[in-house]
Amino acid sequence: MAEITTRLLRRKVKDEESGRPKQPWKGEFAKSIVYAGLDAIVTCFSLISSISAGRLTSVDVLVLGFSNLVADGISMGFGDFLSSSTEKDVAAEERLVTEWEVTNHSGAQHLELVRRYQDLGMDPQDATTVVNIFAKYKDILVDEKMAAEKGMLPPDEADKPWKNGLVTFAAFLVFGSAPLLSFIILIPFTRSDTVKFIGACVLSAVSLSLLGVAKAKIACKSYVFSVASTLLNGATAAAVAYVLGWTLSNVAGLED
Repeated sequence: MAEITTRLLRRKVKDEESGRPKQPWKGEFAKSIVYAGLDAIVTCFSLISSISAGRLTSVDVLVLGFSNLVADGISMGFGDFLSSSTEKDVAAEERLVTEWEVTNHSGAQHLELVRRYQDLGMDPQDATTVVNIFAKYKDILVDEKMAAEKGMLPPDEADKPWKNGLVTFAAFLVFGSAPLLSFIILIPFTRSDTVKFIGACVLSAVSLSLLGVAKAKIACKSYVFSVASTLLNGATAAAVAYVLGWTLSNVAGLED
């Protein structure tokens, strides 16, 4: 009997779990990797497209491509570092302000939080009870006010902005190198710049597809839609760059 009951309970739990939404992947640097990788591939491939449309050589592609890749990578990494640092500093200062308000104007702050909970649909008596409980624990009350009223989370001392910057820089270099690899790998096999450009198109498409899969995995979204939208983004940017390069070279009279 006990075994049957156990099986029934397991089946019930399994049925309940089957309807549970998928939990997003909580990678610490997922945002930096996906954002930097997508930007790197699109930027580098767009540059290659514009250079190829202008009928420049493979050497020009490699020189301009890698120079642009490293410079943009440094800019992206430093930008992510500054952004993360600023966000953390703002949260820390905002917490100090909130803590001062709770300490010096506790009555008004409690009332504001009660009204906030009421606006969210909580019963007035329950809202008052919840705030009174929070009031016993100052740090919790300060963090709750930041989240409920200002939409900000308290700063996490474990966060290291320099790590975000380093990951962004590394991801930019790794993914941005994909379109350029064609012009290196195919050197022993062909001298045709057209073939190398087609190879860059293929490698860019593969890299963008992998990023699309990663983005879908992180957000628990459709793989097909994520890959398609990522490819469309890269193809659109590359097509615009190619048209501009061809126009400037052939129509605007910038040809040698």
